[in-house]
Amino acid sequence: MTPTDSLAADIAAAVGEAIRALGRIPSDVTLYRALDDTTLLELAHLSGVQRQLVDAHASVVAGELERRSAPELGHAGLAQRTGHRTAAELVRVTARTTMRDATSAIRVGRLVQEAHPVADPFTGELAAPTEPWLSPLAAAILSGTLSVAAADAIRAGLGRPTEGVTETMLRDAAAHLCTTALTLDPDRLHRAARDLRDQLDETGIADREAHRHEQRSLKFVRQADGMSRLTWILDPESAAAVADLYDRATSPRRGGPRFVSQEELSQAIADDPRTTEQLASDVFLELLRSGADADSSQLLGTGAPSIRVLVAADDLTRGTGHGGLEGQHDPISIETVERLACTGNITLITFDAHGQAIDLGREQRLYSRRQKQGLAARDGGCLFPRCERPPSWTEAHHIRHWARDHGETNIEDGVLLCKHHHLLVHNNHWEIERNDAEYWLVPPPEIDPEQKRIRLHSKSKVLRDLLARTAG
Repeated sequence: MTPTDSLAADIAAAVGEAIRALGRIPSDVTLYRALDDTTLLELAHLSGVQRQLVDAHASVVAGELERRSAPELGHAGLAQRTGHRTAAELVRVTARTTMRDATSAIRVGRLVQEAHPVADPFTGELAAPTEPWLSPLAAAILSGTLSVAAADAIRAGLGRPTEGVTETMLRDAAAHLCTTALTLDPDRLHRAARDLRDQLDETGIADREAHRHEQRSLKFVRQADGMSRLTWILDPESAAAVADLYDRATSPRRGGPRFVSQEELSQAIADDPRTTEQLASDVFLELLRSGADADSSQLLGTGAPSIRVLVAADDLTRGTGHGGLEGQHDPISIETVERLACTGNITLITFDAHGQAIDLGREQRLYSRRQKQGLAARDGGCLFPRCERPPSWTEAHHIRHWARDHGETNIEDGVLLCKHHHLLVHNNHWEIERNDAEYWLVPPPEIDPEQKRIRLHSKSKVLRDLLARTAG
């Protein structure tokens, strides 16, 4: 047996013994439930050390796999010889891990490889490390004191040498962060590395700021399940503005500050039945709509976003069937069609039995801007009980539906509802009745079998004061 064969046998034996040792650890959940807190915390710590040692070994292996799959080796490289396009794909398939973890293992494994350079297979020369300032990371990984995730965080946070920041300065910073890593998780460690880089290179802050600004992006993706996903990557300046809006919309739900001057609104946000994520989604949608309506100079076309709703005329009249949204695959309920028919930012297109469009207009069934102003002055916002949404966030609702009840578009038969409550009224079959100048909310039988009417009051303090003085 050659020395190499003996070494390979020793490594395989050590790894095998480690696997067998891990296999002997009990996995019965009931056993862990009997442990005291101190023991459980100690096990959590040991699990972290165990993971670091496993990741260190995996990174060494991944780094060597990448070295043997170097692009300059062509088809002779290990990855291509085994039918894999890249070293990362080879690691992913062989180790049965994710591509993200495989890439991370290779990236860190490269650091370890550079700390122990080997001769070039063609020239015999030792390859110079490409990132020698990160040598403290390699030593810490191999000793099991630094995790792969922590090493990746330090590497990304420190960046590369520049005119004002030498390799020696970065090597010292990396060594310092290896010690700091004993008390910080990878996310906080990454921030610490970035802060340290800013201390070393204040003149480069503007360049790094510009780089982050260049990384901003927004992508809209339609999913196969009928939903759509918006992925928004924000630079720090943009994030500061968006975070302020997010906090103002959701803070009372997340234990954040409540404003005494707006205590009613804070309580309404806290009590809102929607999840925090749903609330934030609805708030940002309304902000986009209101913003586009106020200034659409950056957009093709003018005004708030307009959507086209398609429905058969007979279905709309009978209140049966369903409709659809132009450009969207999935159908929408007739209740949603009726709700959208109340709003001013849609074009309702009805069809006869032969598929001919018979109504492309919307003026006759939608409230005009002047009428909306009258409703805003009268209702003062969403008329639904305990809702504090302002008029700018509401839609005009026909209390006598256009098709079902042959209702008219007049102020007397219209009320303001925010989108959330407008949807609730239509989809859950609430009704709103008018008795002269009084408006009453009628819950569906499943909410209140007796359907006791609930009086709706204007949210306008100015109007309430005027009426009080008039009555006096």
